[in-house]
Amino acid sequence: MKNMLEAAFPGINVILENHPPSALKHLLSKVVPIVKVGIIGIVVAGEQIFPRLGIATPPSWYYSLSVNKFRSIAGTWLLGNFIQSYLQSSGAFEVYCNGELVFSKLMEQRFPSEIELRDLVSKRLTNFRVVSGIGEGFWS
Repeated sequence: MKNMLEAAFPGINVILENHPPSALKHLLSKVVPIVKVGIIGIVVAGEQIFPRLGIATPPSWYYSLSVNKFRSIAGTWLLGNFIQSYLQSSGAFEVYCNGELVFSKLMEQRFPSEIELRDLVSKRLTNFRVVSGIGEGFWS
C-alpha cells in the first residue's frame, strides 16, 4: 500500500506506525513473558524447586511437563511468543491524509483495496487548493 500511494502521488509522505493496543492487552502482554520464563525455570530447575517455594510435593501438571523437557520448553516459548504477539497487535489500519481520517479498518471491519484507497486519498488531495501567498503557494 505504501509503495502504491507513493507511486500514485509523487511527493506524498507515507508514514507507517503501530496503532497501540488497548490498556488491558498491553498489560497482559507484559505479564506473558514473566509467566513464560517462570514455567521454563520450573521445568529446568526440576523437583527441587518446589520445597524451596513451600510446596511439599510437585503438582500433577509438573510431571506432565517434565516427561519431555525439551518439548515443554520449546512449546512454552513458542506459545508464549504467539500470545504476546497477539496481545501487542491491534488489527488497525488507519489512513490519514493531512490530519484527516481517510480510512479506518477498525470502523469498517475490513481492509481497503488498493483502488479504493487510492481514490479516497485522491479525493482528499483534490479538496485542498493552492492559495497565493507572498510569492509562494500554501496548502489550505
